[in-house]
Amino acid sequence: MEYRRYSRKLKHLASTPFIWSTVIPLVILDIFTEIYHHVCFPLYGIPLVHRKTYIRIDRYKLQYLKWFEKLNCAFCGYANGLLHYAFVIAGETEKYWCGIKHKKYKGFLPPSHHEGFVEYGDEKGLQRKYRLKN
Repeated sequence: MEYRRYSRKLKHLASTPFIWSTVIPLVILDIFTEIYHHVCFPLYGIPLVHRKTYIRIDRYKLQYLKWFEKLNCAFCGYANGLLHYAFVIAGETEKYWCGIKHKKYKGFLPPSHHEGFVEYGDEKGLQRKYRLKN
């Protein structure tokens, strides 16, 4: 709650519509992610990702928060949890369909699920790992 340290109330108020305008795209992302996840993962034989592991909306229960802080905390729990959940689903999909690391670029931080992937440009490694035939 870093915002409590500052007296930028007008700036905070001005940013509120921009923050809350993401609700609709997030709900749309949530709907499409769930449809994809529950249709495709069983078809691929990938275990389903447990939503409750990533999305937690519980800080609104804290009595010492003001009503708008509770609302903001609920939103952040949903938004950040949903994005983490979608990231994990996308990562599981990438492991299934790809398995090749990206080319190394300065400043690029590959996701942790790339650790077991074949190096970029390693054709023989790809063939060995996945028993591909030319």
